[in-house]
Amino acid sequence: MATLSVLIPVYNEKATLLELLRRVEAVALPLDKQIVIVDDGSTDGTREMLKSLGGRADVVLHERNRGKGAAVRTALTRATGEFAVIQDADLEYDPADWPKLLEPLLDGRADVVYGSRFLGGPHRVLLFWHSAANKLFTLLTNVLYDVNLSDMGTCYKAFRTGALKTIPLESERFGIEAEITAKVCKRRLRVYEVPISYSGRTYAEGKKITWRDGLSYLACLLRYRVAD
Repeated sequence: MATLSVLIPVYNEKATLLELLRRVEAVALPLDKQIVIVDDGSTDGTREMLKSLGGRADVVLHERNRGKGAAVRTALTRATGEFAVIQDADLEYDPADWPKLLEPLLDGRADVVYGSRFLGGPHRVLLFWHSAANKLFTLLTNVLYDVNLSDMGTCYKAFRTGALKTIPLESERFGIEAEITAKVCKRRLRVYEVPISYSGRTYAEGKKITWRDGLSYLACLLRYRVAD
């Protein structure tokens, strides 16, 4: 049976991590699962919780906080499955959406599948400016790379692992989302989108991305259009 490598970057997610792991384990798939969790220097007790997981996951501990991109890149080095999916630990994205996310990969239509928050799936009504910024960056992506994505900044990206590992990634923080998108589009990999649900958090509930990360998105989209 083929395997799905679940790449989970974690930073200060003690309150949600065990529930996320329960949901990951509960999803029924025609695939085995390899769960890779990279703790990016958490200080809230997440690291101690991870040490108690035993064989439930392959756990890697960064000595200091480096950023989501660094955690994703570390997780990717541990991935052994034919397919891989990036899964945040904050419960904004639900693993119950994996079957439709993986379908275009399993039937051979796609190399990469994006779970779009803007194709009609149920979503929590939240911050206007976050939505507006993502639509702006998505428009810029479409113009620069001649594609028609609806949600370039989604966390939910599933891949043929071999295709992902051929892409040199270097972003340390949230710019990894824009970098992956830019390089996937530049290489003309076969990309599909499917609708997903989205339960976004407020900053009071622990959301971490800020306007500074928007600047990183912009820099990555512009830089990787002309460089690699």
